Amino acid sequence: MSNHLPNMPFPPILPFLLLLLLPVAAAGRWSFLESSIGISAMHMQLLHNDHVVIFDRTDFGLSNISLGNGRCRNDPRDKVVPLDCTAHSVEYNPSSLQNAPSVRPLMVLTDVWCSSGAVSPDGTLAQAGGFNDGDRVVRLFPPCSDPSCDWREVPSSLSRRRWYATSHILPDGRQIIVGGRRQFNYEFYPKSPSSSAASAYNLPFLVETNDGSSENNLYPFVLLNTDGNLFIFANNRAILFDYKNDKLVRTYPTIPGGDPRNYPSSGSAVLLPLTNQPEVLLCGGAPRGSFERVRRGKFVPALDTCARIRLNDPNPKWAMERMPMGRVMSDMVLLPDGNVLIVNGAGSGTAGWENGRDPVLSPLVYYPDRRVGSRFEVQKPSTIPRMYHSSAVLLRDGRVLVGGSNPHIYYNFTGVLYPTDLSLESFSPSYLDRSYGYLRPRVVSPASQSGIAYGQQVPIRFAIPTGRLDWDSVRVTMVAPAFATHSFSMNQRLLVLTRLDMKAVGVSTYQVRVVAPGSGNLAPSGYYMVFVVHRNIPSEGIWVHIS
Repeated sequence: MSNHLPNMPFPPILPFLLLLLLPVAAAGRWSFLESSIGISAMHMQLLHNDHVVIFDRTDFGLSNISLGNGRCRNDPRDKVVPLDCTAHSVEYNPSSLQNAPSVRPLMVLTDVWCSSGAVSPDGTLAQAGGFNDGDRVVRLFPPCSDPSCDWREVPSSLSRRRWYATSHILPDGRQIIVGGRRQFNYEFYPKSPSSSAASAYNLPFLVETNDGSSENNLYPFVLLNTDGNLFIFANNRAILFDYKNDKLVRTYPTIPGGDPRNYPSSGSAVLLPLTNQPEVLLCGGAPRGSFERVRRGKFVPALDTCARIRLNDPNPKWAMERMPMGRVMSDMVLLPDGNVLIVNGAGSGTAGWENGRDPVLSPLVYYPDRRVGSRFEVQKPSTIPRMYHSSAVLLRDGRVLVGGSNPHIYYNFTGVLYPTDLSLESFSPSYLDRSYGYLRPRVVSPASQSGIAYGQQVPIRFAIPTGRLDWDSVRVTMVAPAFATHSFSMNQRLLVLTRLDMKAVGVSTYQVRVVAPGSGNLAPSGYYMVFVVHRNIPSEGIWVHIS
């Protein structure tokens, strides 16, 4: 996974020509998809029908898309528009045929502002919390093949107000919901039969990492370790937590420099592709004190540092790296080839209303397996600033869907430095370049939506257009679709499956046999995208369900 370019024998003159072409091949490509979906994409989740559920908030006034069919939301507790006939959530079909509707308005009743979410094992999006009348609500969205599915709200499902909290799916299929504004605790959804609806459990770590008026520990980075415990990062440090026994397992060292990485300092984090040793990568954020200085009109340059740590080392230490530029409010997306896209964000300021400046338009690709100093590649820039309240998710075809950006309390399109943005675009990493088409695998079997079991040996058949296969370069990756909001993709996970053997089974067709993850600690039950990767060029993914 060290780069996207295939390892091939070339005539002597070609290496020089390839060096000339390399910046173009490595730059990626932007495509403008929708000028307006009617709402700004504050939250996004890809579902296993390839549709993306997108939502913003309900308390800012009217959106730019009607609910239709005479539907309206009547909420006397809404402080801006009690009777609202516009939608604040949509379902987007990124593969919709030309002239076919790609955006379908959805009815969300209570306020979902700054909420969290995870996809349940059956594929239902379970979204938790929000603001005002929505802060203790869980909303369920089951994907369907017709226009009948919509949000179903389950009031009083949460024991505490959950605003700026983080959700993570657990090996047993439940969600754990951690933190939130003035909530130094965690809870589970759904509740177990033996627990009361009021059950919440104190987490002193969240008190210890709170910076008073700046907070700097909202939307904590919660990641499932391979031992079944949770890595929880808040502010500038982390713990390993045994949620089953409400017990601290270990405390990790503070990041060198001590600068905060969580909201509103808003760096981003990702669990790197799982092979043998689980590692976490954190990038960007705002220096300590930035939030207070923004209030005085001073926009401090964002952090250009990344920190990487091995979770299970006997003596874990943070290894520091530098990005080509500083970045706050960015999104980190695991790509099917095992690399990391860093996209969106600002060059100065923090998260919050009107708090960001200097949009960073050029994404980065981070190559985890390269040597330090050569891991970042600057990609082709977008033309659209995407800062506060922007998001990005991986699609099954390997593109990254990018949308959102609204630094204002209300929708504001004119007379401001950074207008509210309702558009969607996609970024195509260099592995989607047409010049690599001859290397690109096509999965023949199993069919998408197939089921597999933990530890099962899975034969995957694939075709190569030219029939010329580099046997040693074939890998199979398995990616969990993420819930993206506020610079963190919850539940994002990529596994590199153990390869047993491979053989030719026909003209230009091959079969690779891999082992499915052995337990829910590695891959919680649910839907994943599976990709065959050949010479660092991934196939289009297929959906599998593991249980």
